[in-house]
Amino acid sequence: MKTRRNKTKTKRSQIKNEPYSFWEFLFDILILIPEIIFLPFRIIFWLFRGAGKIIGNLFEII
Repeated sequence: MKTRRNKTKTKRSQIKNEPYSFWEFLFDILILIPEIIFLPFRIIFWLFRGAGKIIGNLFEII
């Protein structure tokens, strides 16, 4: 019976009943802004890099 009580105690401690604070929101936004800005440039870079590798491999075969 003791293990069941310990399991419920740890399960309750894992659940957060605290509201989402302003500082957590601000921190999340500060992390997401650079990711959103640089993502299109990363995609373009990956596409050109992949196309360059494919073209380079075609010239090696010939």
